[in-house]
Amino acid sequence: MIREIVKNDLDGLLKLYMQLHNNPMPEKTAELLQIWDTIFQDKNHHVIVAEEDGKIVSSCVCVIIPNLTHNQQPYAIIENVITDETFRKRGLATQCLDYAKEIAIKENCYKMMLLTGSKKKSTLDFYRKAGYNSDDKTAFIQWI
Repeated sequence: MIREIVKNDLDGLLKLYMQLHNNPMPEKTAELLQIWDTIFQDKNHHVIVAEEDGKIVSSCVCVIIPNLTHNQQPYAIIENVITDETFRKRGLATQCLDYAKEIAIKENCYKMMLLTGSKKKSTLDFYRKAGYNSDDKTAFIQWI
């Protein structure tokens, strides 16, 4: 099942995120819970998940950014695309990205942007197959 996250999905999402850049399981501090509450209540912040047998096995984040250019149409940023290692190659991440695209269309976005740190051909081909291209823009990142 592909859906937007619900409030009590935090543990499942954090467990999945442990596979994203080898993140350790964070402690549920007051600060973490406040961040989760802020994300959950932000109407422009969409955490999309694939669930199988009650377990969150794939996810992506779609954030809608209000914009003053392009006829004041917003744009979407896609981040944190991840599928549990044991559930890969089943189309779940593609379904999450498709759900994000539906949100972006509903919100009248004129574009969606996605960055990846991966240089693996298979990952880049996956994003291309999902409709993204690396020809139109050049991405720069400044780590803080």
